[in-house]
Amino acid sequence: MKEKRPMTAKQKNEAIWAYAFVAPTIIGLIVLNFYPAIDTVWQSFCKTGDFGKGNTFVGLENYSKAFASSEVLQSILNTIKYAIIEVPFGVIIALILAVFLNRKLKGTSFFRTVFFLPMVCAPAAVAMVWKWLYNQQFGLFNNVLHANIGWISDPKIAWISVGIIGVWSIIGYNMVLFISGLQEIPGDYYEAAEIDGATGIRQFFDITVPLLSPTTFFIVQTRIIGALTIFDLMFMVMDRTNQALSKVQSTVYVFYEYSFNQGNKGYGAAIVMILVVFIMIVTVIMQRAEKRFVFYN
Repeated sequence: MKEKRPMTAKQKNEAIWAYAFVAPTIIGLIVLNFYPAIDTVWQSFCKTGDFGKGNTFVGLENYSKAFASSEVLQSILNTIKYAIIEVPFGVIIALILAVFLNRKLKGTSFFRTVFFLPMVCAPAAVAMVWKWLYNQQFGLFNNVLHANIGWISDPKIAWISVGIIGVWSIIGYNMVLFISGLQEIPGDYYEAAEIDGATGIRQFFDITVPLLSPTTFFIVQTRIIGALTIFDLMFMVMDRTNQALSKVQSTVYVFYEYSFNQGNKGYGAAIVMILVVFIMIVTVIMQRAEKRFVFYN
């Protein structure tokens, strides 16, 4: 083996500058990501003391309390129901839009911008607009339908109404990713399919869908995680006095309620750790499904 030569003064200077440039990122990750994550795990085994200080180790007490709580279990069910609406509909609609907007036609850039606009809108603004649309007395939807539907106050349909907002908000982002994936598919495949007499629908299912599966998998996996950690949308759309809140609030919403409004950070940490474990299980299942359903050209 060759002996490692000592660094020259120039190399040492370059190394110092390299560490200096990456230091802010490393410090930021430690302070904003790693330490809070470790502290959350520790707090989940503790009971919060008076004024949020002096935590006392209580073992699995918070976890047993969380698993026995109907509110926590209902929030997990609410989160899953929201994901069932947002993920498949957000992916399917975005894929259809991407196929149409990937063609070289006039106005495609305009429509791409229009569909992507919800992604750059402030969540508070989105919530205000949709709360007005859903308003039971003066909302646009009820006025158009000449009905008196409690879109976000009826426990039976409120979770669907919130899910529709989620689909509307994420379509543009998914669409842009799908367009990027479509542009990576060689055009020769479609030309050969046309020569063989394949219709547009046949080309879509036999060429587009299989070759777009890596992009689809990435979008589905990231959107599942995003849907399971939803908070801001429900926090701003659903008032605390809303009678449908218990049937809509997500797990992160319940975590926020106990950790920050009630000051019970230990119990809140246990709730969010249960969600983290659930997300990890879903991620492992998705990673195993990748080998079966994803095709790389």
